[in-house]
Amino acid sequence: QVQLVESGGGLVQPGGSLRLSCAASKIIFSTYLMGWYRQAPGKQREFVATITNGGSTNYADSVKGRFTISRDNAKNTAYLQMNSLKPEDTAVYYCNARTTIFTLTPEYWGQGTQVTVSS
Repeated sequence: QVQLVESGGGLVQPGGSLRLSCAASKIIFSTYLMGWYRQAPGKQREFVATITNGGSTNYADSVKGRFTISRDNAKNTAYLQMNSLKPEDTAVYYCNARTTIFTLTPEYWGQGTQVTVSS
């Protein structure tokens, strides 16, 4: 069945780096816009970044210059490189896949991976 599985989360100190991965299965990966979202305790889920199949990216202002989203279609995997991490980046990070192709399931979500930035 279709599945998105995040990995790479963990505990890091402020200023540190982390790379998240999202492995997709049972989808035509190249037809989906890939994205990362996050949800901190007591807050709404928020947009972090997206990347098209052609490599066009979009970032939330809060992460611009620090985070980089990428994708490897051959591996059916999306990534989020997180640098200069701040305590306010602490959240559960979710992988998302979306498509506007009408014959396909429009959206999938991963289960989330915890990122904690703390001294």
